[in-house]
Amino acid sequence: MADYDVPRLDLRLLRQFVAVAEELHFTRAAQRLAMAQPSLTAAVQRLEQDVGAVLVERGRKTMRLTPAGAVLLDQSRQLLKAADDALALTRDAAAGRHGQVRLGYVGSAMYGRLPGQLRAFRRAFPDVRIDLQEMTTIAQVAALRSGALDLAIVIPPLADTAALHTLPFDEDRLSLALPMGHRLARAAKVTVADLADEPFLSWPRAQGPGFHDQVMQLCRQAGFAPQVEQEAHGMHAVLSLVAAAAGVAIVPASMAQVRAAEIAYHPITDDAARFELLLCRPGAELAPATRRLEEALQR
Repeated sequence: MADYDVPRLDLRLLRQFVAVAEELHFTRAAQRLAMAQPSLTAAVQRLEQDVGAVLVERGRKTMRLTPAGAVLLDQSRQLLKAADDALALTRDAAAGRHGQVRLGYVGSAMYGRLPGQLRAFRRAFPDVRIDLQEMTTIAQVAALRSGALDLAIVIPPLADTAALHTLPFDEDRLSLALPMGHRLARAAKVTVADLADEPFLSWPRAQGPGFHDQVMQLCRQAGFAPQVEQEAHGMHAVLSLVAAAAGVAIVPASMAQVRAAEIAYHPITDDAARFELLLCRPGAELAPATRRLEEALQR
């Protein structure tokens, strides 16, 4: 294939040529482009010089494309569409209407306001891809620092907030979770103290020290240290063990719909059972799509 001087294929000249090739009439093409006919004729002649071939055969009353002109028309349409698409995508990316956001979240966040906000965001910005990753607070903070996440929904306190920004996101409270066959499952009221002698199900403190410590503190305030029968990785795993009657647990009240036929949930009314969720991000400048999602999640 011969080498052509690609920079000479000016997009403006190609657009003018396409108009002439589609109209096969210089006057109509000039009107379509809102330019003077002599200037359009000169533009096509310049393009023919750049290409090194006649593109349009001009008759006294008719015009037609040469074989070279037909090829250039097809290629020009493709090039111009690609250029228009590239410009549109670039503008959308700069405005946050196109892109990808990696959002981490603790499991209970999906039972609060997060799903509704994500649905609204996707309706408003359908070309922004959101990659959701359920992770513990500790894992999310590490992923934010390494650049593996863009935004995170975590449970405080955070051990180290250096170079991180946090904002209030949602509120929840703790609830007792008992197997449906438990002697207290259908009681009108169950307190933390009522479970002093029960086998507890929990999760490793390293996965979420703030949440873990709050549960332990509630038990201490009720006058006992919980007998942890088994630890599971993740709140859904804990609830699966409760459903299997392996023990009782203290979990987010927002998750009361999980396996509701197998688990009895009793919210803890004490103010000490309340906890908040935070929206967390790195301190560096956010990409436009990430900034759009951050703004949406704050509403």
